[in-house]
Amino acid sequence: MRLVVDLNRCQGYAQCAFLAPDVFAMHGEESLVYDPHPAAGQREGVARAVAACPVQAITAEGLAGPGGTPASATGEPSDGR
Repeated sequence: MRLVVDLNRCQGYAQCAFLAPDVFAMHGEESLVYDPHPAAGQREGVARAVAACPVQAITAEGLAGPGGTPASATGEPSDGR
């Protein structure tokens, strides 16, 4: 799994840090630090963090799990828009 956070888009709402604290953390009040290659055991928290980002700043590649979840996930709507 590979994570990319668009730090220009990130507004520091910290929803990701709340949902996956072993992967995302706030440094100060506005700076986000994160592990770009989290362990497979963090998959569920990362998926929730991607979905919860209010500004859709997180992209996760290789998020697919045994249940057949999508191989790539972003906070973008998946209805073709």
